[in-house]
Amino acid sequence: MRVLVTAGPTREALDPVRYLTNRSSGKMGYAMADAFAQAGHAVLLISGPTNLDVPDGVDFLPIENAQEMLEAVKRHIGRMDAAVFAAAVADYRPASVSEQKIKKTGETLTLELVKTPDILGSVRGEFGFTGTLVGFAAETQNLLENARAKLQRKGCDLVIANDVSKPGIGFDSDRNEVLLVFPEHTEALPEDEKHHLAPRIVREIERIAAERITG
Repeated sequence: MRVLVTAGPTREALDPVRYLTNRSSGKMGYAMADAFAQAGHAVLLISGPTNLDVPDGVDFLPIENAQEMLEAVKRHIGRMDAAVFAAAVADYRPASVSEQKIKKTGETLTLELVKTPDILGSVRGEFGFTGTLVGFAAETQNLLENARAKLQRKGCDLVIANDVSKPGIGFDSDRNEVLLVFPEHTEALPEDEKHHLAPRIVREIERIAAERITG
C-alpha cells in the first residue's frame, strides 16, 4: 500500500521566538511509519518538529504548523491507499503573530486564539479520500466515549485511543497502552513498547484495507 502517516506536534507562532505547542514526542507516529515500511509499504511521513531519526525507507516531509500540515496532506492524500493521523495538531493558533518579540510589560497578557483547520475531518469530505482512514485520540477522560465519537464524526475505519493522563505511557514515553476502536467493537492492547505495538496495529490496518477492497 501507499501510506501517509502524520506525526509529532505542531508549533503555532506567537512572535519570532515563541510558539504554542504540546507534549507530543512523535514516537508513536514514527513507530507506525517504521512498521509500515518494515512490512513493505511505501510510506510518506509528514511530521512536525521532533528529535527523532527518520525511519529507514520512509519518505519524509517536515512541517512546522497546522496550516502547513493541512496543505501537505491535501497535496499528497489523493495517491494514498491508507492514511494514519498520529500527529498532535494544535486546535488553536494565535489570531495574530507579532513581527517583533513581545516584551514583558503589564502583569497579564491576553492572547486571542482562533481555530486551526480540522485536518482529519477534511479527509473524507473536502479531500475526497476513499482509502483506509485511521485516527488517534489522546484523551485524559472518557477514553472510549471520546474515541468512538471521533471515529464516527471523522469517518474513520479505526481510532487508536490512549489515556495520556496515565504516568509512564503516551506523551514523551517509549511505552503506550491503547484501545483499538472499530465501528462495531473495541479491542484493548496491553501496555508495551511503542515499536512493539506499531506492527500489531499495522496488521489490523492491513486487514481493514483488504476487506475494503474485497467488499
